[in-house]
Order: sequence, then structure tokens, then C-alpha cells
Amino acid sequence: MVNELPLRERKKLRTREALVETALALFSEKGFAAVTLDELVAAVEVSKRTFFRTFASKEDVALAPEKELWRAYAERIEARPLTGPLLTTLQDTLFMSVADMADGWERRFRASRALADRTPALTAHSLRHCADVTDALVASVASRHPADELRVRLLFELMLAAWRHALKEWAGQPGDPGRDALRSRTREAFDAIPEVAELARGTAGD
Repeated sequence: MVNELPLRERKKLRTREALVETALALFSEKGFAAVTLDELVAAVEVSKRTFFRTFASKEDVALAPEKELWRAYAERIEARPLTGPLLTTLQDTLFMSVADMADGWERRFRASRALADRTPALTAHSLRHCADVTDALVASVASRHPADELRVRLLFELMLAAWRHALKEWAGQPGDPGRDALRSRTREAFDAIPEVAELARGTAGD
């Protein structure tokens, strides 16, 4: 819990949250490229030194909600025994990670994704981050599971494809769909995965 953290850590967390909130608001209003780092730190009343102790770049703060999710996911996967069906483990871990996110995360995440969708630099940064996370997770899981790395990678990529589809559907909903709507869309996408195996075997629709 946040209130159980030492005072210094609570202050750092509040600064991080303020930087993310302010950055997303400014980037969404003016465009990512139009907002300077000087403008961002001035709006939050922190120094550049403080910013760089928290984030590596403007891209990093703009994609913070996405990176927070996959950091939590990686930590859960590392700590979780890989028993039972591997796909179920990968999927359940994602649902738990989404549930672990702080209040308001889904709003920030949606704003971040919308910003990335219209900003090539952020799209490229997001894809690079996704590739790095995928490589690390696949290597970690494959080192602890009987399946070889190729099959683990294919399974993980299949789950990611379903996740991306769910995000697209969720982001396209009118109004301000919350975390429950994201979970629902994700479950629908995950439920379609077994049919993909049938397509591969040529048995779908038989």
C-alpha cells in the first residue's frame, strides 16, 4: 500500500504521478513534439535532474502507463510457478497485473495509447519496448518450462495479438470505458485463441 511506504518513497511516487498526469495532458493538448522538457518540468515545478531520476526521456513518461503494466507483469511471471496450462498462466497473470494498477491507471493508459497511435516516435518506442519485454519474458519462461523457446515465444505472441485486438476494441468504445470494460474485451479476445489452433489444424468449422 502507498501509505505504508516511507515518506521519501511516497514523495517520489507523487512526483512520478504528477509528471505522468501533466505530461499526458500537455502532449494530448499540444502534441508530443510541441511540448519541451523545460515546459513539462516547469508545469510540475521540478528540476530536469528530478525528471531524469524518474524517467529516461519524454517517450518514457508518455508511455509510463504501458511500461508500468508490463513491469508488474514481468515481476508476477518471475515469482509465479509455471504449473498447469502455460497459456492460462500467461493470461491470468495479465488480468492480475491489470487489477494491480493504481487508481486511474486505465484513464492514463487510454490517453497514452491514443497519443502513441498518432505519434510515430512513440509508436516506434512502444514497439521497441514491447520487443525487449517479450524477449526477456520468453527467455525467463523458457528457462523454467519444458517447452522450448520457440513454442513459448509463439504462445506469448499469440496472447499479445489477442491483447492488442482487445485494446483496439476498448479504445474505440464511446465515452470513458473503465477497467471492467478492458477486462471484458480482453477475455473475449482470449476466448477466441483456442479456435486459432483449430484453424492451424484445418478443423475449424468441420
